[in-house]
Amino acid sequence: MFKKLASEALGLSDIGKVIDRKDFDKVDTDDYVMHEDGEKIYFIIKSKKDEYCFTNLALIHLDGESAISSKRVLKRYSYSSHEISRVMLETAGTVDLDVEIKFQIGSESFSIDVDKKQLEQIKDLYKTLYKISEIVATNDKLYDYAVQSVHIAKESLGRVSTQSASIAEQFTNINEYAFNWMKAKHDEYKIKDFGFVFEKYINQ
Repeated sequence: MFKKLASEALGLSDIGKVIDRKDFDKVDTDDYVMHEDGEKIYFIIKSKKDEYCFTNLALIHLDGESAISSKRVLKRYSYSSHEISRVMLETAGTVDLDVEIKFQIGSESFSIDVDKKQLEQIKDLYKTLYKISEIVATNDKLYDYAVQSVHIAKESLGRVSTQSASIAEQFTNINEYAFNWMKAKHDEYKIKDFGFVFEKYINQ
């Protein structure tokens, strides 16, 4: 009840509004943020129908069927498993009331209308999403290179026999080393927490 009254007090309309940091706890998506696991909200856009909550780990979308319906669907898109791409910002024309930020996350496409008076905040979100997409794309390539290199190394070592170890021992040692090496590379390149990017570009 309190959150409903708080939302009305914020003067929200069909065009999305960027929510002030001090009011993050007054929106519904706050209930679904995994605070217990260190998840932190950095940016929220809210209209009468939808909420878009950007955390260090994921986009949480509270999808309303219509502005007059209370039925909603909660969707969560983690940045580590849903790559962000095609980030675009459409600024307002002379008679437009809103600006539009567009992006794709995984297979889902988003186009969010926001009050043009809040363009500066949306510019910060644009830079954040673009940077995350850039980091993920670069790291994916580096991880692919790492996978290819370990396969080449294993094949090369597989052709070499030694007097000191049996084939089974060599196979076990090579695979154990490759597994540990690839796990380290996975942890290095498959980033889950992008709080450092939000901290750099979000200036609320």
